[in-house]
Amino acid sequence: MTDEDWFNLGKSDAWAGRPKVPPEEDSQAASMYDLGYSEGEIKHPPIETREAN
Repeated sequence: MTDEDWFNLGKSDAWAGRPKVPPEEDSQAASMYDLGYSEGEIKHPPIETREAN
């Protein structure tokens, strides 16, 4: 997987409310995953389901 793939995986895990589980065998991939996860916690997913009031 590329750095961008790991970044996107981290972001999507955060959006889905999954626990943060970076890869242990690759420090570069883990850094990108952490970065994506952190951004995902700050920003909302592009498509959110909202109930109409």
